[in-house]
Amino acid sequence: MIKSKNNSDHYIWGEHCDSWVLKDTQELSVKQEKMPSGTSEKLHFHNRASQFFYILKGEASFEIEQEKFFIKAGESISIEPKAQHYIFNDTGEELEFLVISCPSTNNDRVEIEK
Repeated sequence: MIKSKNNSDHYIWGEHCDSWVLKDTQELSVKQEKMPSGTSEKLHFHNRASQFFYILKGEASFEIEQEKFFIKAGESISIEPKAQHYIFNDTGEELEFLVISCPSTNNDRVEIEK
């Protein structure tokens, strides 16, 4: 089946951020996500899942194990299991990206209080 934002399950997370679930099995999750300017997610880690973020539009900021990274459209970054991380958009533009998780992050997210 051909999938797109138009025919995929959608949910809102964080501060008005969007997620479209393009594929979700126990082994693999593929989501297209959008973050408005000035939004972020909470610091967390995954016990089993490794994640791959590919930036489609804008510039993403990541904190991974207390180190900051800035990833532009056309670039990507990988995050290994157990690495504490979060993504944020501190630019004046909307951010859009793909996040691919293997295995799926369902029931595999542990939030950390800062």
